[in-house]
Amino acid sequence: MNSRQRAYLSSLANSIDPIFQIGKASLTPEIISALDSAIEKRELIKVSVLKNCADDPREIASMIAERTRSQVVKVIGKKMIFYREAKKNPQIKLPE
Repeated sequence: MNSRQRAYLSSLANSIDPIFQIGKASLTPEIISALDSAIEKRELIKVSVLKNCADDPREIASMIAERTRSQVVKVIGKKMIFYREAKKNPQIKLPE
């Protein structure tokens, strides 16, 4: 993913709210599977990390990306944006 595509996805993510919150339990298998299915349906999701989570948001983002086979678009503070093209009916067309 190049910087132009990241900027495009980031601009699309400005209008969406976080659909998941990572809390004190950090990443559980249930959260990973829920994130995986949400990314498949929506392609672009935003996740927030609560203050009571001791883990670093960048580390959490890389683990989520690895386990869901998605890409980290951006990590800003405690908010993370992920993208993965849907296998059926891709909705988002990335610029070249």
